[in-house]
Amino acid sequence: MIKLNQFFTCAALSLFAIQSMADELQQYIEEQRQSFSSCLAEKASDAIDAGVSQARVEKEFASLNFVPRVIELDRSQPEFVSTFPDYFSKRVNEWRITKGKEKYEQYKPFLAQLTQKYGVPGHYIISFWGLETNYGGYKGKMSTLDSLATLACEPRRASFFTQELFLALKLMDREELSKEQMLGSWAGAMGHTQFMPTAYTNYAIDGDGDGKVNLWESEKDALASAAHFLWRLGWTPGLRWGREVVLPENFDYTLAGGNKKTLSQWSKLGITLPSAEALPDSDIEAGLLVPAGAEGPAFLTYANFKTILRWNNSQFYGIAVGQLANRIAGGAGLSAALPELPTYSITQMAQVQRKLNTLGFDVGGADGIIGPATRAGLRAFQRENGLIADGFPSNATIEKLNAM
Repeated sequence: MIKLNQFFTCAALSLFAIQSMADELQQYIEEQRQSFSSCLAEKASDAIDAGVSQARVEKEFASLNFVPRVIELDRSQPEFVSTFPDYFSKRVNEWRITKGKEKYEQYKPFLAQLTQKYGVPGHYIISFWGLETNYGGYKGKMSTLDSLATLACEPRRASFFTQELFLALKLMDREELSKEQMLGSWAGAMGHTQFMPTAYTNYAIDGDGDGKVNLWESEKDALASAAHFLWRLGWTPGLRWGREVVLPENFDYTLAGGNKKTLSQWSKLGITLPSAEALPDSDIEAGLLVPAGAEGPAFLTYANFKTILRWNNSQFYGIAVGQLANRIAGGAGLSAALPELPTYSITQMAQVQRKLNTLGFDVGGADGIIGPATRAGLRAFQRENGLIADGFPSNATIEKLNAM
């Protein structure tokens, strides 16, 4: 673990820092509240210039509200670095698997039609649905228009959310939606599949044949839209997302991460299926991921994994989608046990990043998030110091860093 004196000093400083940040945030929110009305006046004019009907602008802008909670959520940072076992076990659980199988059976003929048209197998579509909203069980309760207006008037990403707000207003005319219907996440994601207005506008389609696209009320619209979206993102028909594999002893973990090899090449390095059978003799390219380090499961990921990440750019999310889809289709769970891993606060991990940079292992900024650059830096440090170079901040790695 990180040394105790470092930890307690860090914790004390963090309390002062957190309180200071909270005070600054509240002051900032109040400033945003005071400027909201003048901002809306400018946005109303811009909306008409962008093609939103004047009638829609006059009706909706009069009732837009500033939502402080949206700013708080947009600026919030997790206290601890999420571990793969924690993330995965909360999402690919028995309830979601069982419910997913029920939904898969319920919509099997319809899903088969979608697969024939877009090439995306039905169990993947159901998996996305389950992870996004628990199969429609929780689609969000915040006003989409209020959320988008609040963020459109917040300078940090004003351009992006202004565009989303204008598209949401156009969707109201196109699909005959009311403000009361349009509820979703704090960031403006909507419906069963949590589409932002851009995705709704460009990829949502009529699945139930009623001539409208309603991602809140129509499950068929949502499922068809998910299939269409994945196809447009580049889904390769007939290809898996990836698969769990077993690595041989003394495996070179520096090969994990961004390296691509064919299945035949990975097989020659001693990688097998969990059943101990050989990998297919194939020129399909795959990357290797070890999201919980050398102690946890390993995965080879294919081109469709990259497509999943275009929906949500998180490797943990991508693996969860793939594995939940496997279970919905009747596949087995993970063969490797999920290990108990050390947890680190964002502040502690930022210290690790600064130490790596100081030692000459460039990981970029010290933001406390373990991304590709941090994993590459950890691998390089581990390799030079005789540790398992899996890019994971193990106890042994942190102890070695502290000793230097």
